[in-house]
Order: sequence, then structure tokens, then C-alpha cells
Amino acid sequence: MSRYADAGRSLRLDPDSFAGGYFRNAVYRHWDPYEDIPQELLEQDLENMKAAEMTFEEFEGFRAAIAKFGAGEEAVTEDLAPLMLTLEDINDQMFVSSQIYEEAKHTQFFDRYWRDVIDPAAEAKGFEVTRPTDERYFNQDYEALFDKTEAAMHRLLEDGGDTPENRVRAFCHYHLAVESVLAQTAYWGLQASFSETGPENWNLEEGEEQLVLDGLIEGITRIRSDEGRHVGFGMHKVRELVQEGGVDGAIVQETLNELLPHIAGTVQTEFDTGQDQTPLIEYASEKLSKRIEIITEREAEVPPVEELVQIEGLDEEQVAD
Repeated sequence: MSRYADAGRSLRLDPDSFAGGYFRNAVYRHWDPYEDIPQELLEQDLENMKAAEMTFEEFEGFRAAIAKFGAGEEAVTEDLAPLMLTLEDINDQMFVSSQIYEEAKHTQFFDRYWRDVIDPAAEAKGFEVTRPTDERYFNQDYEALFDKTEAAMHRLLEDGGDTPENRVRAFCHYHLAVESVLAQTAYWGLQASFSETGPENWNLEEGEEQLVLDGLIEGITRIRSDEGRHVGFGMHKVRELVQEGGVDGAIVQETLNELLPHIAGTVQTEFDTGQDQTPLIEYASEKLSKRIEIITEREAEVPPVEELVQIEGLDEEQVAD
């Protein structure tokens, strides 16, 4: 028996397929979490943080957010493997392999930021130096969200577990709930909080001086660009299963309804500044509504990948370099 399940192919790959185009985009937009994030930017972040008037509680809240980002990226690096193993098409498999690689890079960026900025800043301020893996940084909602995502992915490897419905649930957990709603909303919140060129600074009190962290913002801007591509791939696969595979679209809504309370509980602890949370909630709601519409409406389409990877805060030439 041939080791190739589809040995009848005339050529090995289909570069014109949806996943093939996404894989090419990932290769084109490759970035290095060390080489492409200059050390000078992180050194300036450190100096800005040293100079900022921050209470221990404020500093602890900031590094709790960074700890969650780093742990989340590490978790999805581990949990995507079952999805790659169950997808039959080599073009799909190659794209998911690029996702796993990119999630690993994101993990590396947050590890570097903790070592080069957060720990030295804590020492300079006389605060306790902590580990990014400290249990204090992960509340019950955060842990429940990622435990359920891991279970949804590994269910695909169980006997009888790889069904169209379970694939939809797996994509909804990771690509829609974790990446499209939680991660992109939280990253938007960071850009709003620590960038002069990002979204409106929704959580600054009147007259409060902004803490600018350009090294952090450059890193998460590139991460958000990668995740735009990941979300687009997930939406396409779910839409395909719902529109053409006969999966009931209600599964999408049911899965997200189960996970949204965990997302809300996680986001509220990351940006608990005492300020109005409405802009953050509106951003998350708008993202989710658009994703569901694209999946369930037959006339809707997944935006071009070039649009999905465009993120405010970094121009096209910088992202492409």
C-alpha cells in the first residue's frame, strides 16, 4: 500500500488552494522574534517602565497580562498538533504546521520580554521578581478556557472522535474563541494602553501620562498579523463544514456561548484598571459578530488574507520585511 493516501495527484501541492495561498503568505511574512524586534526597543521599554510611577498592584497587573499571553501562546503551540494530524489535505497540513511554528515564535517573544524587561524592571523598582508560570497569574476562567480547548483538540484523536461536528468545535475553540476573540481583543487592549500610534487610549484617566512600550507593541503587532491569518483559515474551514459539509451552524453558537463567559472573566482581570470597559467589550462583540456572520451567511465571504493580516500600528513595509 502506498504511504500516500492521495498518490493519484499529478503534483504534490496545490499552491492555488485556499490553504496553499495562506501558507505562502506565512512564508512571505516571516519574522524573527529576536532579529526583527531590536534590543534597543526593549531597552527603552525597560527605561520607560523604570521611570513610570507604578504601584506594586499596577506592575503586578501588567505582568499578569504578559504571563497570560505567554502561557496562551505556549498552550496553543502544544494543542494544535491533533488538528494537523487529522486534516487529510497536505496543503491544510502545511498551513497548520506554519501555525504551530508561529505560535512557538510568539511564545519565544513573550519569554524574551519577561527576561529583558519585566524582571529587570521589578528589580529596579524593588518589587518581588516572579516567574511567568506562577499560578497567581491564571484565574479559573483562563484555565477552564484552555483546558476545554485542549480537550476539544485531543477529542479528534479518540476512536470515533474525528467527526465534522467535532472538527467545527475544535476550530471554534481555538481559531474563533481563543485567537479571534480573546487574543485579538487583549492585544488591542495592550495597543490602546501602551502605544502612541495605536487605538484610542480608552483606559487612561484625564491628565494621566501614558506609559509607552514600543518594543512590546512592535512584537504584538507582528503577532496580531500572524493571528489574522490563523483566524481566516479557521473561519474558512468552519464555513466549509457548515455551508457544504452539512454541520448544523447552531454548533458554532453553542460552542461560543459556552466559552464566552471564560473569555470575559479572563479579559476583565487583564484590564482591571477601574476604567470603563465598554470599548473593550464592544471591540470583542464586533469581532465575534463579524466572524459568525461570515461563517453562517451564504453570501458572506472570508476577507482576503492580505486584509486579515493588516493591523494598525505597523505599516505594510515593516510587516512584510
